[in-house]
Amino acid sequence: MGGISIWQLGIILLIVVLVFGTKKFRNLGSDLGSAVKGFKKALGDEENKDADFDDAKKVADQSVNAKEQQAEKDKEKA
Repeated sequence: MGGISIWQLGIILLIVVLVFGTKKFRNLGSDLGSAVKGFKKALGDEENKDADFDDAKKVADQSVNAKEQQAEKDKEKA
């Protein structure tokens, strides 16, 4: 009671198809699909940016450690 049955949804869908036509639905579906695809790509790019930042930080840390080790070796030689 009070809910929409499958028959009512079917009638509403039929009226919408008659008013707008099926071409609009195809366009709507492809637009929605490309929007979702773009959203997923943006999320993937964001994760890659974070990974690139972490890699750059590791390289910088290694460089600093190497310089510190070289400075210690130079002190030992002197």
